[in-house]
Amino acid sequence: MDMSQNDLDRLMFFDHARKTSEVAYEANPLDADNLTRWAGALLELSQFQSISESKMMIKDAISKLEEALGINPRKHDALWCLGNAYTSHAFLTPELDVAKGYFDKASVYFQEAVEEDPANELYQKSLEMNSKAPELHMEIHKQGFGQTLTGGGGSSTSSNMKGAKKKKNTDLYYDIGGWFVLVLGIAVWIGFAKSQAPPSPPR
Repeated sequence: MDMSQNDLDRLMFFDHARKTSEVAYEANPLDADNLTRWAGALLELSQFQSISESKMMIKDAISKLEEALGINPRKHDALWCLGNAYTSHAFLTPELDVAKGYFDKASVYFQEAVEEDPANELYQKSLEMNSKAPELHMEIHKQGFGQTLTGGGGSSTSSNMKGAKKKKNTDLYYDIGGWFVLVLGIAVWIGFAKSQAPPSPPR
């Protein structure tokens, strides 16, 4: 898989975040912030994996977020992150009825995040966009983008028109589906940057 420099930088950044979180977890397994950062890094890294590996990473992230919520059930960023994890899993699931179950779970967590932090526009937007996600999922998989996700696809002699249509579908997927990943990446990066900041001097 060819990667742009930006993708390579992101991969290295989130791999470092994952490793840092693993070490921090050994020192303090009850740090809900660290578990949330760790899960966010796994969700970001899942984008660079095969479908089966990606699903495994997403499940690992869900497990860490559930652990964080076991420590602090009202942790809104973990609730929001869990919504993103279920949304990501849904888009990787070709069967709409199964995917819909994941979208429904995501909605519950997005709603809880909004209830915990009603002023957060990102949470509100996630809840709103998730309501449109099953329709997008159906369109993506109907148009054959799902086949490229799962390793299928047409023959190499496809016409230019089909190639253009597939590019349009890919663009649509990244416009909406990728939005979840983008905002998640920003949130994880901010959380990670805060955790690496030097402590403020005592007064």
